Amino acid sequence: MTTKPCALIIEDDPKLNQIITLTLQTDFDLESCVDGNTAMDLLGNFVPQIVILDLNIPGVSGREILTHIRSDKRLWRTRVIVTTADNRQAEILQNEVDIVLLKPVSPMQLRELALRISSMQ
Repeated sequence: MTTKPCALIIEDDPKLNQIITLTLQTDFDLESCVDGNTAMDLLGNFVPQIVILDLNIPGVSGREILTHIRSDKRLWRTRVIVTTADNRQAEILQNEVDIVLLKPVSPMQLRELALRISSMQ
């Protein structure tokens, strides 16, 4: 039996968080949260293969979380998919993350991309 990859969903919109969770739960072992402070706690306790990160979240910002992921030696292999409604932020982050998705996000597209980058480990 193959172990599923771990993913962390960081999305403050409860409906979108639930949709992403339902879309990915078959293929991934999931943790999810709705704020940056909880995300930082979770990242201190486990190493996800993928983080799906909303930039505009309460508490520690998505940008700060991204900086933490990129600077933490335990997380150097973690793939990051950023979701944002801000075109300018999407352009700025293009070279810092694995994938940038503009909102509204297609759950099936997100699933396909998450599966693709999780296999690149």
